[in-house]
Amino acid sequence: MTEGLSLDPVTLTVIDNVLTSTCRDMGVTMMKTSYSPIFNESLDFSCVIFDPQGQMLAQAEFCPSQIGTIKFTVTWTLDELGLDAFEPGDVILHNDPYRGSGHVPEHMMLKPVFFGGELFGFVANVAHMSEPGAKTPGGLSGDATEVFQEGLLLPPVKIKSRGVDNDDIWKIILANHRTPKVTYGDFRAMMASLDLAEERLHELLEGYGVETVRAACRELIEIAERRMRAEIRAIPNGVYTFEDVIEDDGITGDAYPMRLTLTVEDEEVIADFTGSASQAVGPVNAIYAVTASAVYNAVLHLTDPTIPRNEGCYRPISVIAPPGTIVNCSFPAPVAGGNTETSPRITDMVFGALQGAIPERVVAACGGTSSPFLFGGTDPRNGDLYAHFHFEGVGWGGRQGMDGNDMVVTINGNCRNTPVEVFETRYPAFLIESYRLLPDSGGPGAFRGGLGGERLLTVTSEVTVSALLNRMKADPWGVLDGRDGARGGIWVKLRGSDEWKTFVEQFGTMSPSKFSGIRLHPGDQVRLAMPGGGGYGDPLARDRGLVARDIAEGFVTAERARIDYGFAE
Repeated sequence: MTEGLSLDPVTLTVIDNVLTSTCRDMGVTMMKTSYSPIFNESLDFSCVIFDPQGQMLAQAEFCPSQIGTIKFTVTWTLDELGLDAFEPGDVILHNDPYRGSGHVPEHMMLKPVFFGGELFGFVANVAHMSEPGAKTPGGLSGDATEVFQEGLLLPPVKIKSRGVDNDDIWKIILANHRTPKVTYGDFRAMMASLDLAEERLHELLEGYGVETVRAACRELIEIAERRMRAEIRAIPNGVYTFEDVIEDDGITGDAYPMRLTLTVEDEEVIADFTGSASQAVGPVNAIYAVTASAVYNAVLHLTDPTIPRNEGCYRPISVIAPPGTIVNCSFPAPVAGGNTETSPRITDMVFGALQGAIPERVVAACGGTSSPFLFGGTDPRNGDLYAHFHFEGVGWGGRQGMDGNDMVVTINGNCRNTPVEVFETRYPAFLIESYRLLPDSGGPGAFRGGLGGERLLTVTSEVTVSALLNRMKADPWGVLDGRDGARGGIWVKLRGSDEWKTFVEQFGTMSPSKFSGIRLHPGDQVRLAMPGGGGYGDPLARDRGLVARDIAEGFVTAERARIDYGFAE
């Protein structure tokens, strides 16, 4: 028996693995049974298990931003409803950001698990719906000015009571979503994953007994907390600062600075965002849960990945985010981009702050945008409405010993973009003419930033498009003398024209990258360029063989190799 443990390590490990694998299998169920590509291709969902007090017992390796926010979503739901509200077979549905959800398209489902007549805990998932009933198809309207424009808001409601559908709730939702068949199928996939998890937990409880499983969960949380505190103790004590900026909000041309003071004191981390800009007019605001989730994401990246991922990981981390600011906005501010755009920038800020303290662990800025490109219309093949949220990869920052990843979805997502074949088969709006990496887009460094990419689309049937992108004006920064990565952009070329124009130039939008409801017609084209990652370390210290390989592979041009790396073939 290990000192301090009431259960042997083997039992603890088995129970932890069963809980974690249950969460993974929940995700597989959602992937295999869902209707939308954002579920079955992009995997934009997360699956978790909680105890009756709302403490996270286990999670799977899905979407970091959701895993962090769902802690608040579940806790606040339990506080609002009370445990007496739950009965066997109930399923709660909830997507209100001001009750803890990340943003309106992300819907959380929560199911109580009873065993032997007593409440053991909850199984939950959260997933991004491709059509939330916003003012434009796909949600994430780049020029929204209040949360009511971002989709149908649902407080915690029972979509199932004692195992029976609440038809009135279903009718309200399906009447407000443009694509009710897809919403229905995806919700059923979420429910199926909850049923699977409930069944697996019953098997675990039958095999080990309720008290043993509960004791194991308590000890696993304590182990995770002890190990996380030990990891933090290895970071030098100090007060570290960093600043970044959200370049505009889709409504005004104003930039919104974010300021971080990160205090490491013995075995605790305090992330204080006092001094950050007041909340934005447009949809780039983060609620508190999103900001806290982004900080958790950074700390988990910087510490031992074998620590059990449960409530204990988060206890040594505190977040201060003043109300009414871009990192903790007040109702009814729009928030769609807080979860996709502001969140990864906050995670990067933690890395930037610690570059002098733990340079061997930090990473330069990634492209810092989920690159939301939303579109929808009427399918000419069958007359049905369709909607899609398409996101792209970006370059990730360089880090000690390794170049950044090329065209990977930004650090808060852990998702995949929609493959070309699925994209063109499911949606009649576009033909993808090309999809490639962009040479020279990775920030120069001893370890180069990852490359951004470019996608060229031709419109094949009338379509309404929206966008909510960043890093079009502000560079992805390097660390430790590494240089900035390339910015991104989005352009349009109308049928019959030979000139690419920004959406500001062509349609008079306020922002070149945040807008909604633009109507395009067959023959028009859209070009999306994704930002690269920042470089790590002095470019002149880069291995000459790596520079030569970059030129040979087409990642870096000979001219930029000469200018940035002092390299001559």
